[in-house]
Amino acid sequence: NFILKNGASFIGVGAGNAPRGSRNEAVRPDCLLVDDFDTDEACRNPDTVDKNWRWWEDALYFTRDPAVPTTIIFCGNIIAKDCCITRAGKLADHWDIVNIRDKNGKSTWPQKNTEEMIDQVISKVSTVAVQKEYFNNPISEGEIFKEITYGKIPSLKKFKFLVVYGDPAPGENKTKNSSTKGCWLCGKLDGKLYVIKGFLDRGLNAEFINWYISLNEYVDGRTTLYNFMENNKLQDPFFQQVFKPLVRKAKKEKRVELNINPDTEKKTDKATRIEANLEPLNREGNLIFNEDEQQNPHMQRLTDQFKLFTLRLKFPADGPDCIEGANRIIDRKMRVLRPGHSASRSTRQKNNKYRL
Repeated sequence: NFILKNGASFIGVGAGNAPRGSRNEAVRPDCLLVDDFDTDEACRNPDTVDKNWRWWEDALYFTRDPAVPTTIIFCGNIIAKDCCITRAGKLADHWDIVNIRDKNGKSTWPQKNTEEMIDQVISKVSTVAVQKEYFNNPISEGEIFKEITYGKIPSLKKFKFLVVYGDPAPGENKTKNSSTKGCWLCGKLDGKLYVIKGFLDRGLNAEFINWYISLNEYVDGRTTLYNFMENNKLQDPFFQQVFKPLVRKAKKEKRVELNINPDTEKKTDKATRIEANLEPLNREGNLIFNEDEQQNPHMQRLTDQFKLFTLRLKFPADGPDCIEGANRIIDRKMRVLRPGHSASRSTRQKNNKYRL
């Protein structure tokens, strides 16, 4: 505690200590500054969060003078969905949330935090830690997809067919504010969905088309291969005017055969669709990621998106959306290819117990 020459008094109080009676002569505090009140350990226990909040409400808040306007400031990161900083924010007259980068992917304090330094710092820790500490986005790893199963991919010749499914997110650059494109090769065998190989990154549209070519070359005729691209009504002009010419150009320059079918099926909500169609597969150990690709940065980005997936979509889910699309196409094809059951008229008559 200290007092300046002009009489202003500053009192430091640790969380949980007794601040009652704090004053400078007859003057009670007219500013309450709460800094980094939340801790990781406390936020893991809802009872501790409640206890800390009660201390703020019951003890610290009422050190003020009800007759004097009081400035109350909470500073801290949002490190959990329910923490003291979020409770204070909901009650505040004004709440600023400042991340290390803005919505366009640029440093919010470039004079201090350069893009190069930010990249260097966040490259040393997990995405979960970065999102919590630098983006006020506490994500519970494994909230929906609790485990990731890696396994050996059967010989491609064993699959009746495979599907390459692409999600052509808008954007024609590799900057941090552009969307992520995805393109994945998947197959289904004995009820298991195999994620075999693919790409998930920011990039040019021409590179996106090259991903299809790379995956087609990887399959190399070992089984039938279908190529699909997400293409709703809003995306169709882009598909017709941009991707079709790029495909024609790539076929001519690389002398390859490439036919991409537009997936025009009307889809339901993205988050619930991914959860409903992929979570049961994953829970039963029937969503298998290629163990030979485990160290591939594209596969790592994909499994990160699965682990960080929530119904609130607080983290990109372009990869899981791609896999869901491939799974949907595969199931649809399998239903069409499944042979129907038929019986002769005499057999039907014989088995009809209601026939007189």
